Amino acid sequence: MKRHLLAGYFGPDDQIDIPYAADEQVTRLELVAGEKSLDHGIGGALTSLKSLGVFPSEVGLDLLIVAAHVHAADTRISRAEQSQDSWTRELRLVVPVSDPERWQAAARTLTRTLDFLTGDRGTVGFRRRPERFASIAPPPATLFPPPFDEVSLFSGGLDSLIGAIDLLESGRTPLLISHAGEGATSDAQSALFGKLKQHYSGSSFDRLRVWMAFPNGLVKDVSSESTTRGRSFLFFALGVFAGSGLGSNFVLRVPENGLIALNVPLDPLRLGSNSTRTTHPFYMSRWNELLGELGIDGRVENPYWDKTKGEMAAA
Repeated sequence: MKRHLLAGYFGPDDQIDIPYAADEQVTRLELVAGEKSLDHGIGGALTSLKSLGVFPSEVGLDLLIVAAHVHAADTRISRAEQSQDSWTRELRLVVPVSDPERWQAAARTLTRTLDFLTGDRGTVGFRRRPERFASIAPPPATLFPPPFDEVSLFSGGLDSLIGAIDLLESGRTPLLISHAGEGATSDAQSALFGKLKQHYSGSSFDRLRVWMAFPNGLVKDVSSESTTRGRSFLFFALGVFAGSGLGSNFVLRVPENGLIALNVPLDPLRLGSNSTRTTHPFYMSRWNELLGELGIDGRVENPYWDKTKGEMAAA
């Protein structure tokens, strides 16, 4: 096993030296394709939001860039190969951001959030983006506010579908957030979104769908990982990234029935790290703590924390 350092860089001319320990394997994560296009779906997400009249903040963009590092490390470093107990990896991330001081003040909460979610032991450090990438998020191109009054995760599962239906039935105009990953899930997202657009044709609700995946072999001589325990951090980050462009005091709705949110053991083998923590109340509370420390005027909320899936469906 090895300890791993994943460090982000803004293009080939970004050559800052990052100190590392003798027992750390260093991987360079390139964030830019071509001259100035952000890679890994980040630039596409900015373009998609701009077309919807949504202009996220720089710190909202930072959060998505942090999530890209988390997702890369989570999916491209094998637990079986790179941990002493076949589960707990030792990871360090160094992320280029717009305001390192702001992020460093929130680093403890961020690390606590990630360790609880993934079961790993990690640290996150920050450095300033290179000068030509100091400002990336485009300023609003219109005086009119965005057309959306809610942000809600839309995974392709039943719970998120119910969340969308409940918002639309109440006359809200949500921006739905999807991460395009595994094929069957992505197909379900698109099929369900299409049906919603047909049924609620009078509403101007829409969707941000972002594809983010990293090539096998990103980390040299290390196999990929299939558990994707950190994926919900990317999912939440996408929602907050979009929400930061809706104005002040937004709510990111995370529709999940309370039984799964509490991750009670569904059978004798699903204990501790073997059970999902993607919407656990402790995890979501850490997210709200993190947003407060970063100065992002929003919060995450599970409106179905006290409902079973059956009660959600019946309603």
